Amino acid sequence: RDKLGSAAIVLAAVNDGKVSLIAGVTPDLTAKVKAGELVNFVAAQVGGKGGGKPDMAQAGGTQPENLAAALAGVAKWVEGRM
Repeated sequence: RDKLGSAAIVLAAVNDGKVSLIAGVTPDLTAKVKAGELVNFVAAQVGGKGGGKPDMAQAGGTQPENLAAALAGVAKWVEGRM
């Protein structure tokens, strides 16, 4: 994270029909973009929920067929909070 500069990221994986998500936000952005809110934005679209700290959060879901569309909306979601 320290080498990224300012960033908000979401990583996703699908295993056995389940979605695993993790979101990270650099400390300079956590006042505007919270990792828990970001991961829940994606998780809600894949039939799940999650939580965590302002800089790191995890979630899971059960609808991997919706993952691509959910991830496609992340950049716009983040930009809307900047």
